[in-house]
Amino acid sequence: MSENGRLRSYTITQGRERAGARAMLKGIGFTDEDLRKPTIGVAHTWIETMPCNFNLRRLAEQVKRGIREAGGTPMEYNTIAISDGVTMGTEGMKASLISREVIADSIELVARGHFFDGVVCLVGCDKTIPGAAMALVRLDIPGLVLYGGSIQPGKFRGKDVDIVSVYEAIGAVSAGKMTDADLLELENVACPGAGACAGQYTANTMAMAMEFLGLAPLGSGSVAATDPAKDEVGVQAGRLAVEMVRRNRTPSSILTRRSFENAIAGAAASGGSTNIVLHGLAIAHEAGIPLDIDDFDRVSKRTPLFVDMRPGGRYGAVDLARAGGIQLVAQRMIAASLLDGSQQTVTGKTLAEESSTARETPGQDVVRPVSEPLNPEGGLVILKGNLAPDGCVIKVAGYAKRYHRGPARVFDCEDDAMAATTRREIEPNDVVVIRYEGPRGGPGMREMLGVTAALVGEGLGESVALLTDGRFSGGTHGLMAGHVAPEAAVGGPIAALREGDTIVVDIEKRRLDVELSDDEIRQRLAAWTPPASRYPSGVFAKYAAAVSSAAKGAVTSPGAAVAAVR
Repeated sequence: MSENGRLRSYTITQGRERAGARAMLKGIGFTDEDLRKPTIGVAHTWIETMPCNFNLRRLAEQVKRGIREAGGTPMEYNTIAISDGVTMGTEGMKASLISREVIADSIELVARGHFFDGVVCLVGCDKTIPGAAMALVRLDIPGLVLYGGSIQPGKFRGKDVDIVSVYEAIGAVSAGKMTDADLLELENVACPGAGACAGQYTANTMAMAMEFLGLAPLGSGSVAATDPAKDEVGVQAGRLAVEMVRRNRTPSSILTRRSFENAIAGAAASGGSTNIVLHGLAIAHEAGIPLDIDDFDRVSKRTPLFVDMRPGGRYGAVDLARAGGIQLVAQRMIAASLLDGSQQTVTGKTLAEESSTARETPGQDVVRPVSEPLNPEGGLVILKGNLAPDGCVIKVAGYAKRYHRGPARVFDCEDDAMAATTRREIEPNDVVVIRYEGPRGGPGMREMLGVTAALVGEGLGESVALLTDGRFSGGTHGLMAGHVAPEAAVGGPIAALREGDTIVVDIEKRRLDVELSDDEIRQRLAAWTPPASRYPSGVFAKYAAAVSSAAKGAVTSPGAAVAAVR
């Protein structure tokens, strides 16, 4: 509602002076009755370039049905999405993180331009989720985020597989452990239909985060994309959006510092993606809620890892749904005082109230008892040191090694590192360094799943470390440190590294260091010259000029780029 109690949409639909607007809307089928009802924007990211968002056009129809049934008028609109899985290992991957800003901007622009009373944001592949949340928080109008759901697992020779299985198989072929014919057979079955990547990768991590934040109905993300029950989830979301408008339930009435800590804890307990750090910081920035990179380490350290999910564990999102879903995870965490159950959600109920209806499937072992965790601490760790003064993030879920010391193998882009990996030039104990792939240097902070999966596929996952100012897919596992800040492109210490320098990764001490004196690092950086921009114009250039440090969420708010340079 507007401040005077009238619907916001009346600004554009009511009164003699708005006859022209009504005439145009009537030209596409809206009636006077429609235009007197609350107008709900249905923003979705359907696109024909990936399975992750492919079901959203159908789901939007169900949401619209629910809006109409509840007495509202839906207006559907579309924004863009970039597939990380399709673009992985190419220049196209640089567009992925940048798309988060475009998604947020475009959802916000249409909602502001058309004075929607509320908005339902339908999301799939991972940047669409934080992008939608950022827009919703900026708008601060009643609305929610609805996840399209996970893909079903593929079947390869009797085993469940997914897209990460394919990327790891590429390395296995290079190592002579699989044939090209095996790879093709796997490729043909890994993605059996619509839905986002099946493990606790970035999309499913962020979907869980939305529910723990309170921006999505609890349990809505657990229902898979092709599950017939997804239609009813969409209808209920549409009805809920109209109720939220009538009660003026906005993001600012839901989000708190504690709700962000709930979202971090959910990711830590389930071995979730390191991208929760980047996106959590960005959403908190939009909400004006203080959140620091160190908060992720603090919350993760107090949260046991007890949900057995890939890539570090055994199960996928569909298995979690069968076990009892995200609701069961929340219920167990609240009972163990790992979540603040008093936090509000989009339904008007608290997280504790919503999770009280969780039903555990007898005999399931996806969600373990909190008292019998896979690890006493969560999967997210923040490291600092003379190589990462502002921090970096590493995921330790499913990985036992806590210390690594070895020689640097330095590459100035992902492509060179991938070429060296496929030529089998990386050896046990090496530390692969990939730089100039940060938010500004990329620009766009490419994911490194191609390289990390190839190393795992070659059998080097336990013996090689990797660090980068770029980022990782949620499917990455191993001793891999990403988001190293400050990044190389702004003169961060990673720019001073040379081939053969000794690097130390120490999980227990939360340190990432190179065995060089401060004076040596300063001298090297004094002789360093910033690289020329790879994109002098266009969207990449605009992003590079505006983006902040990964340690601040790689946001593009006014003044953010100034803060990115030390």
